[in-house]
Amino acid sequence: MSIYLNNAATTWPKPAPVGEAMAAFLARGGANLARGTSSARDMETLNSVLDCRIRVASLLGGWEDADPRYVTFCANVTEALNFVLRGFLRPGMKVIASSMEHNAVMRPLRALEERGVLLTLLPSDREGLLDPEDLRRLLRTERFDLMVMAHASNVCGTVQPLDTVAELCAGAGGPLVLDSAQTAGVLPIDAAALGLAALCFTGHKGLMGPQGIGGILWRPDFAARVEPLVAGGTGSYSHVETQPEELPDKFESGTPNLPGIVGLHAALGWIEETGIERIAGHERELGGKLLEGLSRVEGIQLTGKRGMEGRLPVFSFNIEGLDNGMLADALSREGFETRPGLHCAPIAHRTLGSFPQGGLRVSPGYFTTPVELDAFLEALPAAAERLGQEA
Repeated sequence: MSIYLNNAATTWPKPAPVGEAMAAFLARGGANLARGTSSARDMETLNSVLDCRIRVASLLGGWEDADPRYVTFCANVTEALNFVLRGFLRPGMKVIASSMEHNAVMRPLRALEERGVLLTLLPSDREGLLDPEDLRRLLRTERFDLMVMAHASNVCGTVQPLDTVAELCAGAGGPLVLDSAQTAGVLPIDAAALGLAALCFTGHKGLMGPQGIGGILWRPDFAARVEPLVAGGTGSYSHVETQPEELPDKFESGTPNLPGIVGLHAALGWIEETGIERIAGHERELGGKLLEGLSRVEGIQLTGKRGMEGRLPVFSFNIEGLDNGMLADALSREGFETRPGLHCAPIAHRTLGSFPQGGLRVSPGYFTTPVELDAFLEALPAAAERLGQEA
């Protein structure tokens, strides 16, 4: 038996069209992007990448009628955030982040802080929720050059008040960059309507695609202010030895992950056919069932919200007197795949009161069944009891 409950790390299984499209590209397509002629294989690659850009922009609310030029592909959301933060922030600039960020944000910000960027961290409460009034008060007294925020926590699933934060940033004239790692494909997002400067996404979580592909959805004027971190061949403007300013070429040097883009394209098609509301509704039902069951486990210490309102089905917890790593190992021996520890987000665990031990994270996904959750909820207290007896 194997029951996968680690969808906050990566969704699994993937929709069938994802692997099929990638295999077909490698077996029958495989031409490089903009580095050939106008052969059928070259044009197939070009069209696949263009269509994927269009689908990303359409799903996430791209600017200028979902113009595909403003979609940059890169390896993952971490690389996307580094492109934005390191490409924009300079010594003396002020950046705001929340106390619930992943290390994909915190590590580049700490590195930039050492080089003279001024960092302000807004506190969140013990449920992981940022209070917009704290941001409002800060903006009354200080100017800022950029704000970056995770839409939802990868530790406890708390969803931040994006609409209000975006409105406050717009009113203060500051760009807002969104880390949508946990929400793209799961919650509706309209980047243009929100006025986001950049939306950073990964393909392998809620977007249901393969690992190794992610990107940035840019606001055009903000993209013009960001310096590319990598320069090189783009398959275009080959007569000049300086990096093109035109998008998407400006930020896409070298051969991209074409099998990944093809897989993401197929995944986005599956999401369009299935519908985000249907996906979110099913996952919310699973989350409610899991939350109710977890709340009945003796000695459990659950982080985040106690209801499904304003949260994703991502649950991190400890059981009193037990090491969450040992508990995860005991469950894995029975076929349950979870994630213990700090989840690359120590600042979030400090905020939630679960540092340094972290927690055992359980995250069902669209393909999880109620029967699988019943099996987990039966196995969890039994495994905890056995570990308690052995201690």
